[in-house]
Amino acid sequence: MGDNQEIRRRMRELNITQVELAHRVNSRIRAITGRYGTCSERTVRDWVTGKITWPHERQRLALEAVFDCTAEQLGFKPRRKNPAPPPTEKDVKRQTFLKGLAATAAVGLTSAPAAATTRTTIGTSDVIRLRAGLETLDALDDHRGGHGALERAALAGANQVQALQRNGTASERIRDRLFSVAADYTAVAAWSCIDARELERAQQHLDTCMRLAGLARDPIATFRTWNMIAILAYQLGNYPDAVAAARAAQRTGITRRDPMFASLAHARTAIGNAGLGDRQGALRSIGMAQDALSRARNEPRPTWFAFYGPAELQALTSIVQDHLGDAASAEGASHQALALLPAQFRRNRGLATARLALAQLHQREMELAVHTASAAFDVMAGAPIPGRMRTLLGDFHRELLTLSTNAPAAQEWADRYRAEWSRT
Repeated sequence: MGDNQEIRRRMRELNITQVELAHRVNSRIRAITGRYGTCSERTVRDWVTGKITWPHERQRLALEAVFDCTAEQLGFKPRRKNPAPPPTEKDVKRQTFLKGLAATAAVGLTSAPAAATTRTTIGTSDVIRLRAGLETLDALDDHRGGHGALERAALAGANQVQALQRNGTASERIRDRLFSVAADYTAVAAWSCIDARELERAQQHLDTCMRLAGLARDPIATFRTWNMIAILAYQLGNYPDAVAAARAAQRTGITRRDPMFASLAHARTAIGNAGLGDRQGALRSIGMAQDALSRARNEPRPTWFAFYGPAELQALTSIVQDHLGDAASAEGASHQALALLPAQFRRNRGLATARLALAQLHQREMELAVHTASAAFDVMAGAPIPGRMRTLLGDFHRELLTLSTNAPAAQEWADRYRAEWSRT
């Protein structure tokens, strides 16, 4: 028995404490079993000091998912004296899928994984490994936004899960969870299309996502789908449907258990009402969103939901206020959003910056607005600008030129706008 230097090193690489690692392991377990795990700081300390040399299976699989490597690579030693047997065909397929999915997200490969040719027994470990690939895609979306490679990688993940469904045997509980994982992968594809303004494909993916969420009997997947339907309807200018979808999200079971989800649903309703010109309804809904957020506790949630919190609510409030003609309040909300926004959400920072520029332009502060809008390009430097942000900056461009085409600030912006559009 001795210090486990390998897990210490990997914790330093992720910059996480023993308490944070326990939380991540328990969150992984909850995502699969529906119950928060029992791993504590003391458990992690026993791993690090070598007191526990081989964690029990559920925690071991969760650890592998957190660090994206095997337990042996984390410095743990199996209890058996004999050397570990060579990996089975099923193990190889699982590892190949996870590695291939990350590569697809990075370089945009389009080939879908081959369907399984033999029937295998599917268990909790399979669900954990399949779900692990979603974090890679969520992180890529946070940083770069929606694009074709992300959509293809997500669909490849969904196809892999459904191939396992078709060619494997599993309990009803495991099948529900597989449908849930497939719904989550499809949701990533749908969101990528929404963010890239590929709206027709987004609608097709959302139809599939709703079907899979229903088969999974998963209230979180159902909420996620209604939330995206509300966004898509808003993008299409169909504000009545945006309100109806947001209210459907409010009625899902997860909003009764977790005020954070209820807050997002109320904020979506506020945006739809603002689009309809319903000032009272919009302000009432945004107030309810703020109240629900104040009641939310810090508890594990899916990685895709990490974007929502005080910063995002301020960003959505800015949209509502600007729709209602209160540009000064919209500007203030955008400033608060940018001040609160975590660093990893680069795409969201670019969007909030563009919204701030519009709020400033609506107050006829042209020079300041141009400076702010140009900063959105700086935020996304080195990456293509997602379609949703391009549309927002295009709106700014048209409104600025409507106000004045001869002002020095307008000419400066037009030059930058043309240069950036040719680059992206």
